[in-house]
This record gives sequence, structure tokens and C-alpha cells, in this order.
Amino acid sequence: MEATYRALCEHGYASLTMQDIADESNKSTAALHYHYDTKEALLLAFLDHLYEAFTEKYGTTDGENAVERLVNFVDDILCQTDAEAAEQFQTALLEIRAQSPYSAAYRDRLVNFDEFVRERVADIVTDGIDEGTIRADVDPADTAAFVATLIDGVNTRRTTIGDTGGGTRRTFLAYVQDHLVAPDTEITIDGSDDETDDGESADDERSDGGADT
Repeated sequence: MEATYRALCEHGYASLTMQDIADESNKSTAALHYHYDTKEALLLAFLDHLYEAFTEKYGTTDGENAVERLVNFVDDILCQTDAEAAEQFQTALLEIRAQSPYSAAYRDRLVNFDEFVRERVADIVTDGIDEGTIRADVDPADTAAFVATLIDGVNTRRTTIGDTGGGTRRTFLAYVQDHLVAPDTEITIDGSDDETDDGESADDERSDGGADT
């Protein structure tokens, strides 16, 4: 799987061959074909591998309340400290994502990623409504769809053109404060303490300035 990851990032989907993957590993092409009949079969197994790693990494989120957990969940995905590894992950995923309109098998695997993000966000929002930190009239499913779209958009823009234009995190925090936080709580979402000299927050600089995640 690691060899597939490296080869896919280096060669792209269209040019990728079983020999490329073998060259990145200690296995021969014959050994690869013994386990996987086609390149597609290997890449489907690779997507399953990515999904397992993704869900394990983001299956739990720290925070004293649901609002903090929601912000931290989005930050954890979008504000990566290892920018190079994050870029490689998204490049590999984007290469396969481009094939999903033509392959139901790829599309089904990618849907799993989306459903995981939506379910995590919906569960966090539901917990927040129950504990009183998130407004009772907030729809968990609608919020989950919005956050999943935000994450997809940031990652795709980052991977394809290199940045998101800045300010994405501040805008998201304002959305959380204005539309999600229950009015009778003392929770305040404020990223101004992390501002840098150019007016961007430190997390903006981290999440909007390069091809992370």
C-alpha cells in the first residue's frame, strides 16, 4: 500500500503501471498480480487502506464541549503540521477521485469518506444540541453537509492550485459563532488571538497557505 501511495503520487493515475508500483516496493510485478489481477483492483484495496487510516486518525476529537470538538475536527483535517505528507495524501486521493465518474467501484469507496465526515459532524452537533452548547434549531444533517463540502472544497483547491485565498478558517469560525453556538452559553469562538503580522491567523497561515491535508 505504501508503494502504491508513492507511485500514484509520482506518476498519476493515467500513467501508473503495476511496474511503477513494483519499483517502489520489494515485490515483483508477478507477485503483485498474484494478489491483484488489475491495477484497478490494487487501487481499490489502496482506497480501503486510506479509508481505514483516515477513520482511525479522525475517529475521535478532543474538546471540552461539542463546539470545541467541531472546530477541532475541522482543524485536525485541514490544519496539518506535515504539509508534504498531507499534500501527497490529497494528491493520491484526487487522482482516484477524478476516475469516480467512470467507475462505480471507485465512487462507492469515495462515498465512504464523505459519509464518515458527515456522520462525525452530525454526531458532534447532536451532542451539542443535547448538552445545550449548540442551538436547538440547528439541523445536524445540514451542518454536516456544509462542513463536508467545506473540507472537500479546501482540499481540492489546495491540491489543484496551491491555496484557498486566505481567511477560510476565520469565515468558518464566524459561521460556528453566528449560526451554531447557543445564545445562552458563554462559548466564544475567536481566532484573533492567533493573528500574524499580515492579518491572517496562525491557523489560516497553516491551513490556507499550502497544500496540506
